[in-house]
Amino acid sequence: MQGCNKRCRGCCNPTYLYLVERELVSASSVLDWLANAHHAHALEGVTFLGGEPLLQAQGLAVVAQGAQSLGLSVMVFSGYTKHELDVLQLPGADQLLRYTDVLVDGPYEANLPEHSRRWSGSTNQQFHYLTARYDARIESEGEVDRVLEVRLQKDGSVFINGWPEKVLR
Repeated sequence: MQGCNKRCRGCCNPTYLYLVERELVSASSVLDWLANAHHAHALEGVTFLGGEPLLQAQGLAVVAQGAQSLGLSVMVFSGYTKHELDVLQLPGADQLLRYTDVLVDGPYEANLPEHSRRWSGSTNQQFHYLTARYDARIESEGEVDRVLEVRLQKDGSVFINGWPEKVLR
């Protein structure tokens, strides 16, 4: 998702922080694409991250509900803690979480890097299993592999996504 007001130092998706309109896509278009991709590629689920997905919770709630109706799991990463979400009452947040299997919450803390759990960037982040679909085993099943995606654009710009500390090592 595009846009985040947390501005975590060392964010793995810094190009998605700015709260500007980029490519607006309807929830129904996303669901059509998702249904086709699910059948073509045997998807297990969808993951919402960003930016900050909870800033677009109303539209994502529709997508999450549709994803679950397709038999897909829904995982959401948020820089907000669950407690903050309860206090802030962001529009659509309750509905989105109603259709979420796993919420990974908390801001990324560069000084607390996670090395043993999958799916989280720093040790302060917590997993909330909101349905019975998954449990804590997903945090440790398989190898913890931190990857970095680098795209060189035709205009000479570089897009980096993932774990920036690998670039610095």
